[in-house]
Amino acid sequence: MRYLVKARVKPGRVESLLQAIADGTLGQGSIAGDEYAWDMQQARLGDDGVAHWVETCFCSTPLAEERPYWEEYFELLSVKDAHHRKNCRHENGTEPWACSSCDCTKRLEARLQEQGKPLLQTLRNSK
Repeated sequence: MRYLVKARVKPGRVESLLQAIADGTLGQGSIAGDEYAWDMQQARLGDDGVAHWVETCFCSTPLAEERPYWEEYFELLSVKDAHHRKNCRHENGTEPWACSSCDCTKRLEARLQEQGKPLLQTLRNSK
């Protein structure tokens, strides 16, 4: 399933987040692998200081695996389904693990790229 995540970087955690991304330790030990770095490359930062990204997760509880890794750096404000579950091939049982290669949220991801500023670039420039 894909989720729209909204989060705010915790005070004093910008430098450590950027370092974890740079040295490849963000999400280290998670089964989600390098998806954390990809999510941060795609994430956008709104004028309100809230980061937005789309994340794939197969846990029965949204972001059950990823949450501890994200919460080290972010205050998670919301995690919502990116589209209707009945349309998700993984969720409706027609194709297990379909979210790995599905483009069902392509429009949402494209719309996010037109909003706000790139999260990483903005954080790097703020140092």
